[in-house]
Formats: sequence, C-alpha cells, structure tokens
Amino acid sequence: MSFQIKEQPIVYDVCIVGSGAGGGMAAKVLAEAGAKVALIEAGPWYDPADPKYITQLKNPWESPRRGAGNHRPFGDFDAAWGGWEIDGEPYTRKSGTQFDWFRSRMLGGRTNHWGRISLRFGPLDFKRKDVDGLGDNWPIGYEDVKPYYDKVDRLVGVFGSIENIENEPDGLFLPPPKPRLHELMLKQAGKKAGIPVIPSRLSILTKPINKDRGACFYCSQCSRGCQAYADFSSSSVLVKPAVKTGNVKVFTNAMAREVITNQEGKATGVSYVDKNNLQEYTVKAKIVVLAASACESARLLMNSKSSRHTKGLGNSSGVLGKYLHDSTGASRSAFLPHLVDRKRYNEDGVGGMHVYTPWWLNGKKLDFPRGYHIEYGGGMGMPGYGFGFGMENINGKYPNKEGKIKPAGGYGLSLKEDYRHFYGANFGMAGRGEAIAREDNFCEIDPNVVDKYGIPVLRFQYTWSEHEIKQAKHMQDTFEEIITAMGGIANGPKPGPESNYGLAAPGRIIHEVGTTRMGDDPSKSVTNRNSQLHDADNVFVVDAGTFVSQADKNPTWTILALSMRASEYIIDQRKKANL
Repeated sequence: MSFQIKEQPIVYDVCIVGSGAGGGMAAKVLAEAGAKVALIEAGPWYDPADPKYITQLKNPWESPRRGAGNHRPFGDFDAAWGGWEIDGEPYTRKSGTQFDWFRSRMLGGRTNHWGRISLRFGPLDFKRKDVDGLGDNWPIGYEDVKPYYDKVDRLVGVFGSIENIENEPDGLFLPPPKPRLHELMLKQAGKKAGIPVIPSRLSILTKPINKDRGACFYCSQCSRGCQAYADFSSSSVLVKPAVKTGNVKVFTNAMAREVITNQEGKATGVSYVDKNNLQEYTVKAKIVVLAASACESARLLMNSKSSRHTKGLGNSSGVLGKYLHDSTGASRSAFLPHLVDRKRYNEDGVGGMHVYTPWWLNGKKLDFPRGYHIEYGGGMGMPGYGFGFGMENINGKYPNKEGKIKPAGGYGLSLKEDYRHFYGANFGMAGRGEAIAREDNFCEIDPNVVDKYGIPVLRFQYTWSEHEIKQAKHMQDTFEEIITAMGGIANGPKPGPESNYGLAAPGRIIHEVGTTRMGDDPSKSVTNRNSQLHDADNVFVVDAGTFVSQADKNPTWTILALSMRASEYIIDQRKKANL
C-alpha cells in the first residue's frame, strides 16, 4: 500500500481478529471481565433479526439477486457471505493439490450458516497416538476441557440425550426434537444393521434458556440466520452481548494484514486494511488474540515478519502452517419406493438432522485408524429441480409402490406429477471422519501472489493418505448396508476406487484445523497448552488452528470451549501481572 499507516488513538487491553466461534467467545468473556476490546472483522455487520438482513420464511423468487448469473455456494438466502472463491482474495495450490478454502466475510463468520452439530471430543480424541501410534497426542486431555464444555452447554444451549457411549461424552442437554418419518425408519434400519442411531446434538434451543433468545419455531431454516436467536451464531449469542457491555469496539470490513511487534518481539497491535477506502490502520493493544480461522490466522502470523521473527511470528519451530487437516467426507443417497405419494404434512423440524450415528467401532480391528460419524437428511423439505430424479442404475425410471417402473422427469404437467409422486421419498447420508494430521499437509505464503489489498496469499499443499481412502470405503459399505436395511434403492452406482470411494476434496467439509498446533515442546509446536504463542506470550490463538488432531466430531464446540479456557487464562494472568 502506498498510503501512510494510521494509528487508532486508543490502546486496547485486547485486540481480537475474527468474530466467529473463537473470537466471539473471547470477546464476550474478556469484555464481561472488564477488558477494553477491539474486535476486527473482515466483513460487514450482521444481525439476522434486523429487517434488512432477514431471509427466513422467504420464497426463492424473493431473492434480491434473482436472475444473477451465479449465487452463493449454499444458496442466495444462506447466511454465508463468502465461499470457496472470493473475488480479489485468491489462494494458490502446489503439487496437484485440490484443497479448497472456504471463507465467510461477515460478523460471526461461518457460525451463521453451519449445521449446528455440537459434539464434544472424547477422552480418546485427545490421546489417539496412544491408541494407534499415529500423529501426536494433545498436551491436554478431556478432563482439562470438560469444565469448559459444561460452561458452553449452559451458555449456548444444546439439545441431545444421555447415551453413555464410549468416547461420545454426554453433555448438559435440552430436550431433543422427535424424529421424523425417515428418521424413524433409519433408527429401525440401524437396529437391523447393528449401527446406533441416536438423537442429534445441535446447538438449537428447543426451549428458552434466557430472556434474550427465543425457542426454535421449527421452520428448518437455521442456515438463513434465526430471527429468534434460537440457534447458535457467534454474531447473535456472543458478539451482541459483548458489545452491550460497552467494552467492545467492532471494526468491520477490516482486513487484518499483520501483527505488529516491538524490538523485544512482543505484540503491540494489529494492522488492517479498511476495505472501503483501502487505507491501512493500526490498532494498538496489550494482548492480541487471533481467531480468524485456522488458515487465516496462520497467514496473518506468517506475514508478521520482523527482526525478531524472521520466519513469521510464532514460527521459530518451523511448524506454523503445517499439520493442516480437514474432516473426511463421503455421501450417498437413496430412494424409498414405499414412501412415494406421501401424505402431505409439515415435518420441517429444526434446521438439520434430528438423529445421527456416532462412531460405534472403537476398539474393533479395522483396516484404517480413527473413525467417523454419519449425518442424515431427507423428508419433505423444499424440493429443487431434479429432486428424486435421474437414477442411473434403473435408467432414469423409478418403481412405484406396486413395483411398476415409471419414467421420471419431463416438463409441464408430467414434471409436476413427478414432484408430487416422489416428494419425501428420498434420503441421504454423509460420513464425517478423522484424518491423520501430517507435516506434509500445509499452507504457506505464496511468494508471488497478493490479494487486492496487497496482502500475500496462502498456497496449499495437501493429499489424502490410504488411511482416509480406506475410511471412505468403509463409509460407502456402511451406507449400502443402511440402504438395504431400509428397503431403499441407491441413487446411482456405489463409488469405487477410481473416485477414492467418493471421498470429498480436502477443504470441502470446511473443518480445517491444525496450522498453529499446541504442544509442550516449543520446537515442535506453535502454541502452548493455554493457546499462547511460545514465541510471544501476549499473543493467543483461539480458533481451530491449535488442534493437534481433529477427532470424528465437528470442531465448533471444542473451539468454543478452548477459547473460553484461554480467555479465562488471560484474565487470571492479567490479575497476576504476568501479561
């Protein structure tokens, strides 16, 4: 940038970069403790209850972008302002890598449109190397994190059921919603196949927990942002209460460039580019907390070079950006002939699954390590074109209840009749599993490319190993077993080795973790067990970058718990004058 850097006049106690799960939690905990906080967010303000942002209960043709040539990845009404590709914000790949990087540029980040699947990591998940000899153990264990999981349950709210399943810790649950018809059938099929199907654990309020948030009204549109604040989004549940304390200043449309350090190597603030005028500013702070997402925080640290931090801030070990990994993902769908011509009734439910399958084979001898859970979809949701059509294995034709083959598709009257005939007779399954963290999967700074703000961009290298590919094969075998037990007909042939058994490209599950991993040894890790940089003790990372391993669970609940833990540590250390 050719502009002169302008400094904000205030020295804040804490500057937080990113307002998603980790950043929102840190802002709330620290602000309520009395800290003066600067919260830097790369996107605009967002409030799903503000009339100018409301997208719930609107029809597709009401989109202000109707007729546009392209749309957001999860639909125009989805509360995800961003995607895998953002204009002017490229990233690059090397060695044939397929890694895709999803960014959400808005207050609350990706918590506005996620599936709200809120699972605790179990005792085994923190010490997997002790089980299979792969990767590394975390420097902390479940008992270190459990008190914070409990606090998050109480603060945010999560529904579920007490099951006492090994390595699937039960929480402090609200009542779960009842299963819908296809989910009742899944439970029945699970019993036949010996596969558990239990109530989901989602951060959606099935009853009120405070005066600021209402209960779910079952419109099944959580991904659009909830006007009642019944689901968890950092913008609604964490940032808004933090701002109400009067201790938080939010800098929106502020693209963080680097963490500024002094001659001693300590952080003194954060520089950012105002996206509206492309002017660069500096926010001064005594403590810096990074929560921009695993890859974005790593990028920020790599770009924060100085005479004391020549390889980037926090990178004396050379580990920064390494051990990047995403959840594995594979899916399958099927048609249920006995559900054609269903009676119509409202079964919308919450915005997500009412039941799921936790990993059920701990301790069993398999040809791959770790495990996965299964997420289910189906029922009478909003259909789209092609819904229930195009079965390759029976040449685009479907059997009806009597077993007679019926051509599918067409246009006009026949298309309308087919929609009515097939509506609600399909279901889908998606496996989400644990990959092995490897040093040779990483992100680094591309030496030749910058974004439209002049900030050097990330370059990715990533490959799946045979462990993940074999896990995907096991997923497909399980899906086939469930489809058979339900009396269904699979949509299309079973994926085989030519497609890695349907294994999604890394980054597509949007669970990337591990770039600023924690550890007790500064030569092998970026942060310590308190999420604090080994190289600068007034810099903390509270997103999923600190994860040593992913587990077969979604990462958000652990991000929230570890952010709360780190924030309380900051408060304690400030009281002791150690920070």
